[in-house]
Amino acid sequence: MNTAGKPLKTGVHTPTTRRAFVKALATAGAGFGMVPLLPASDRSAVKRGTPGKRTHVAVIGAGAFGGWTALYLLRQGARVTLIDAWGPGNSRASSGGETRVIRAIYGARRIYVEMAARAVQLWRENEARWNRKLYHRTGALWMISSKDVYVQPSLPFLREAGLEYEELTADDASRRYPQINFSEIQSAYFEKEAGYLRARLACRAVLEGFITEGGEYIQAYLRPLIIRGNELRELNLSNLSTLGADKFVFACGPWLATVLPDVLGSLIQPSRQEVYFFGTPAGDSRFSEDALPVWIEEGERLLYGIPANQGRGFKIADDTRGPAFDPTSENRVPTAQGIEAARAYLAHRFPALQGAPLLESRVCQYENSPDGNFILDRHPSAANVWIAGGGSGHGFKHGPAIGEMMAELVMGEKSGDPFFALARLKPAT
Repeated sequence: MNTAGKPLKTGVHTPTTRRAFVKALATAGAGFGMVPLLPASDRSAVKRGTPGKRTHVAVIGAGAFGGWTALYLLRQGARVTLIDAWGPGNSRASSGGETRVIRAIYGARRIYVEMAARAVQLWRENEARWNRKLYHRTGALWMISSKDVYVQPSLPFLREAGLEYEELTADDASRRYPQINFSEIQSAYFEKEAGYLRARLACRAVLEGFITEGGEYIQAYLRPLIIRGNELRELNLSNLSTLGADKFVFACGPWLATVLPDVLGSLIQPSRQEVYFFGTPAGDSRFSEDALPVWIEEGERLLYGIPANQGRGFKIADDTRGPAFDPTSENRVPTAQGIEAARAYLAHRFPALQGAPLLESRVCQYENSPDGNFILDRHPSAANVWIAGGGSGHGFKHGPAIGEMMAELVMGEKSGDPFFALARLKPAT
């Protein structure tokens, strides 16, 4: 979501209605499985205490947090307008790119294990609803090459959530996956419900589902906000129009600090992250998703990868936070040092990929909060404004669970969890 106040070269899209969107899909010959509209009684549902009027919510940002929030608000009976500058899954967004890992091992943080379990359920439900494959259950192989401070603490929470896993010795893992060199690996675990998500495709699917179910989408960027009398009344858009709403949700990813500088200026820090896709040997299926799961190595650093899929190469990335990054204007060219480090790791851990050609690369960003946890809370000085951000490199998988949670917060069904509150990040006064 561009919030820097710079015009888009492609211009601004007018609001997209369901009729226009479906017609456009039909004209393009799109193969998307359309979702039937909700029953009229569901679409016209109103918030308790406001008979005869549907609450109008504007959601800014159509990434993993904003898109799912808009969809679940719509399903709760709100009238919803979703706004984004470049569109869902665009290459500047934290939700852009081809794939993301989905897993539930989260150290000692029970809340994320429970959220991941709920997210898995919701991914499956929406896949069935849309007749579209987004979640690929490959499992995840966790390899421990140093002191285990992340996997072991999660295991009781996985058992409570009904998520299956296997404990493996390095010898067991080596026999199962001979294409991996398990030297230095002290123990291993196989997380059965883990896998990968098709990120860019999922963002588009959420938007398509949202519009099909009656939502309105506008492609535009925001001009500076004006909050008066403890509330926000309207948005000034790049086409010089204004959009009024009853409530607003800002899910602008790495642009949150630009949009809400007084609240988030020092609390959201985008970092530069590099991702690489290396070519596998011709005729060799050992590194495809049919033969190898998602893998994660917990060592001095956390490295992870996704097996070859969709005709792309073998994905590898380092979870270490990179330098500060401007998601709007900086070039996205990988560094020679990053490529060299990835090659060295591949040569050691996956020997058959030594010297493999680099097929593709991505420079993306994490949208970091100070403690790496999400920010899901009400604006401290605008009672009708909510914030959904702080994905910190691990938020995509939780998208539907966050959308469901934010919809309940905004519509007054539940109160916020202190774990995600802004107050935790502010010094006591």
